Amino acid sequence: MKYVVIDPVILDLGFVKIYWYGVMYLLAFLVAYFLAKYRVKQNQNWNIRQVDDLIFYGALGAVLGGRLGYLVFYNFSIFVSNPLTFFNFQNGGMSFHGGFIGVLLAMLFFNRKSNHSFFQTTDFIAPLVPLGLAFGRIGNYINGELWGKITTSPWGLYAPDHSGQWSHRYPTQLYEAFLEGFVLFIILWIFSKKDRPVMATSSLFLIFYGTFRFIIEFIRVPDSHLGYMALDWITMGQLLSLPMILVGLYMFYKSYYLKGRS
Repeated sequence: MKYVVIDPVILDLGFVKIYWYGVMYLLAFLVAYFLAKYRVKQNQNWNIRQVDDLIFYGALGAVLGGRLGYLVFYNFSIFVSNPLTFFNFQNGGMSFHGGFIGVLLAMLFFNRKSNHSFFQTTDFIAPLVPLGLAFGRIGNYINGELWGKITTSPWGLYAPDHSGQWSHRYPTQLYEAFLEGFVLFIILWIFSKKDRPVMATSSLFLIFYGTFRFIIEFIRVPDSHLGYMALDWITMGQLLSLPMILVGLYMFYKSYYLKGRS
């Protein structure tokens, strides 16, 4: 099966171009907003006005942190030589881990005007994030970026690498959309429907996202200018995901340990 090439530009109006990548981010925030409104109906500790502020802060943190994280973690030399490359959003180049840090910082600002604790807020937003991640990975697929390794498996697609050479490769963008997006959403949505200890839902997000990303990195091609960071198999994505898993496990243990002590 051959990769279907999709024009990254949906509409060219001459003075402005509308990109699929940007539309995917817009869909991500809209879905998060409507899911948050639904959760408000099930949770009397939150209201619509707080949700409006929460999505606004979260969107800023995700976009600015995601872009800055990509440049710092994956293209630091280019960023240092030309800081204005930060504004080149249309060609992709967003880091989940940077966006994650950006959202956490945004939640700190949000909580300054909220009556919720930091982890109460992250527990509320954790189930809202995965579907947005799925849209982002679909955007990567449309952009023809972040392909996996060459394979003879029937699970692969005939697609180009970063140099334009075509070969049979794993569509790791779609694998990530499925695992980090849809599967993680189902896990967190079901888990959070019951009353859980503070930090528990947030910890599951860290554990499962980190695990899914760590596994997929084994078949994903690392950035050409970075390559493998160690042992000819450890990638930057794995180095950034491992702390998430460890911190998530600690938080999960602590959330239920503290509940048992109370």
